[in-house]
Amino acid sequence: MLNVTAYLRRINYVGPAAPTLETLREIHRAHLFAVPFENLDIHVGRKIVCEEDAFLHKIISEHRGGFCYELNGALAALLRALGFQVTLLSARVARSDGGDSPEFDHLALRVDLHEPWLVDVGFGDSFLEPLRLQATLEQPQIGRIYRLKEVEGVFGLEVMAVDKWIREYSFRLQPRQLSEFAAMCHFHQTSPESHFTRKRICSLSTPEGRITLSDRTLIQTRKGVRQEQVLSGEDEWRMKLHELFGMTLPNDR
Repeated sequence: MLNVTAYLRRINYVGPAAPTLETLREIHRAHLFAVPFENLDIHVGRKIVCEEDAFLHKIISEHRGGFCYELNGALAALLRALGFQVTLLSARVARSDGGDSPEFDHLALRVDLHEPWLVDVGFGDSFLEPLRLQATLEQPQIGRIYRLKEVEGVFGLEVMAVDKWIREYSFRLQPRQLSEFAAMCHFHQTSPESHFTRKRICSLSTPEGRITLSDRTLIQTRKGVRQEQVLSGEDEWRMKLHELFGMTLPNDR
C-alpha cells in the first residue's frame, strides 16, 4: 500500500495536498528536483518489474529513481491517492529520421481537473510543470516554449529549438493499463537496440539547470552554462552518485 506521507517526504514536498492545479504543479516540480531519471539497475543486472508496488518501493524505500515507466507509474499512484483523476497514456518518441518509436515506448500521464493536463516526470530534460492538454497553445516555461499539435487525434509534444519546432513524442488519448507497457519495459532493459542498455545515465533537474552522470562524464548546467568533467574511475563515479543524487546502488549495500 502506498504511504503518501513517505512519498511526499521523498520528494521534499510540504505544501497543500488537495487535488488542485497548484498542488499538481508543485508536486510535478518537486518530483523532478528530487527523483532522478536513471537506468542503473539495467547495468547491475537487476530486473525492472513493470508493477506499481515495485516502482514505489524503489523510489521511496530505496531512495532511487528510474526511467519513464517507473517515474510516471509511481507518480500516477501518488496523484490518485491524493484524489486526482489520472490516465496512463502511451507515447511514441520522435526519431531522428522523422518517424516514431513503437507504441508503449514512453509512458506519460493525463490529469483531469477543470481541464486536462499533460504530466510527465519521466522524459529527462523536458517541461518542469504540467502542460495544458490543448492543441496549438504556446506554453513558455523557464526559457523554453512548448506546444501540442494535434492531427487526426494524435497529439505531438513539440519544443521550440532556436527557430523551429522539434517534436519530442506523440500520443493518443486512449487510456492504457500499466501491464500494457511491460513488453517495452522488458525490451528497454534487455535489447542491445535500446539506448538504455548502451550506457549508464543518472540525471536530475535543478532550479538552475541540470546535473547528469553519463557513463563517467559529469555534466552540470547552471543558468545555461554547461560544464563537463571526465571522472577518474568507478570509485569517483560512485562518490558523485552518492554526493549529487543521494543514491547507493544495490550491490553497494
